[in-house]
Amino acid sequence: MFDRRAALAALLCLVTLPAGAEAARVEPVALPFAVKAMRGPGSEVALSVATSGLLPLARAPASADPKAAGPAGPPPIVVVWGEGGGAVLSLEGETLRTTLIGAEAVEGFAAAETPRGAVPGSRRALDGPLSAYLTGPTRALGGAPGQGTVLTLRERQPLGVTAEPKAVPVTTHTLAPGEASVFAGRTPRITRLDGRPAVVAVTAQGPAGSALALARKQVDGAWTLAAASPPQAGRDPEGAPLALAGLADFAGTGTPQIAAIRAPEGEGVLQFWRIADGTFSLAGELPGYAGPVAGEEADLAAAVPRGGNPPELALPVAGRGALALVSAKGGAPRERLRLPLPAPAAHGVAVLDASGSAKKILVGLADGRLVAVAADAP
Repeated sequence: MFDRRAALAALLCLVTLPAGAEAARVEPVALPFAVKAMRGPGSEVALSVATSGLLPLARAPASADPKAAGPAGPPPIVVVWGEGGGAVLSLEGETLRTTLIGAEAVEGFAAAETPRGAVPGSRRALDGPLSAYLTGPTRALGGAPGQGTVLTLRERQPLGVTAEPKAVPVTTHTLAPGEASVFAGRTPRITRLDGRPAVVAVTAQGPAGSALALARKQVDGAWTLAAASPPQAGRDPEGAPLALAGLADFAGTGTPQIAAIRAPEGEGVLQFWRIADGTFSLAGELPGYAGPVAGEEADLAAAVPRGGNPPELALPVAGRGALALVSAKGGAPRERLRLPLPAPAAHGVAVLDASGSAKKILVGLADGRLVAVAADAP
C-alpha cells in the first residue's frame, strides 16, 4: 500500500538538502567518558556550574563608562556528564574549550533541578527571579477533581535596604489547567510578552491528546492561564504528549513564537505557534522530525542565533540520524540545512554562540559521543 506520509517526508529531504551541505563539518569532541546527560546555556545546571567557582571562565572586562551596563555575567556553557566524569564546553573566540570536572559535582547540581514537592523526574525553568515547575501526583488523568498536576510559579521579591540579614521574600502561585486536563511532564519555558513574564507549558487531555497553555503575569501581579491551543489528538505510541522545542522570535515579527513537536501515529511534526490577543494560532508545520519520547527529558532542540536575522531551530530529523536547521523567517517554516550525524542524537542539542552569531552546535549521541557542528554557514 502506498504510504503518502513516507513519500512526502522523502521528498522533503530531497528538496531541502542544499548543494553546500557537504561542506558543513561535524567534528567529534574528545572526552574521557561516555556522555549520558547534557544541559545547554540557560539551564539550571549550566547556570549553577558557571557561578560555582569550579571554572576559571573569562568574563568581559568592566567598562570605565559609568553609563555602561554592569559587569557581564558568566559566558554561556554546555555541561555534559556520564559515568566516570563530566565536562564543561565553552568558546574562546571561535575555539571550543573543554574543561573536565567531577561527575559527582554535576550530578549534585542536576538533582537541584527537581525542587522539593516537584513531580519526580521533572525539571524547573529559571529566568532571573522567576522559576516554574510542576507539582502534584504523577498519575493525574482520570483522577478526582483536585488531584491533577499543577504549574507552580515562584518569584523572588526585592529585599530592599536592610542592616540585618533577612530571607529573600518569595511569592508562590499555582495554576491548574482545569478538570478535563493536567499539566504534562514537560519542562515549562519562560518568556516575556508585552514586557511581562509569561510561561508556556504542555497539558494532557486524556490518554491521546495534548495542547499548549500560556500563563501570564497580570498588571496586579497575579498569574492566570491566559490562552490554550486547541487540543490535538495524536500522542506517539509511547504516550508522549507535545514536546516544546523552542521559544524565540523565529518569524522575525518582534514577538516570540513557540516551536513544538507532535507525534501523530509516531510521525514527528514540527509546529510553529504564534500568540496574538490571547489566542494561539498555527503559523506552519513540517513533518519528519524527532522529539523526546515518553519519560525522556533531553533537550533535543535549540534556537540558533543568526546575528541580525531571526534565529533558526536546530533539531534531529525522524530517526535522529541527522541534524536539521529550520528557518521560519517570514512565517512559513522551511528546512535550510540537513547534516548527517555519525550516530543518532539522544542526550541533547545545545548552541554556543558569540555576539549573536551561531558558532557551534553540540549534539550528544546515543553511543556516548559528543560532536560539534559548525553551522554558521549562510
